[in-house]
Amino acid sequence: MYSPSFLNIPALKNRRCQLRKGSTDAEKRLWSKLRAKQLNRFKFYRQFSAGQYILDFYCPACRLAVELDGGQHAEEKKRSYDAKRTEYLNRQNIRVIRFWDNDALKNTESVLNIILENLTPPNLPLK
Repeated sequence: MYSPSFLNIPALKNRRCQLRKGSTDAEKRLWSKLRAKQLNRFKFYRQFSAGQYILDFYCPACRLAVELDGGQHAEEKKRSYDAKRTEYLNRQNIRVIRFWDNDALKNTESVLNIILENLTPPNLPLK
């Protein structure tokens, strides 16, 4: 497991703020539907860090990261980086789902339905 300092480490605060200020149109569209517990009352954060990585959106109750990818993510070098990043997050018990920016913009409801299907809290041990 990880320590509480694993999430939203202070050293990345300025970068998280920059990313929020420079949100893409796809991020703005999706955030307008996720913010303020609009999706089944689940709390999401945007530009939330987990270890050295900054996640586009994160639901801590379900340990779910939602990533939006632009066209540059189709390039081999970026796909390799994304795979390594996802593997690291999975080892931290954070599930990652990815969508293309274009889908977030043009098929927002479908994207939200897929996110909703993935919003299940992690298994908790029985006492």
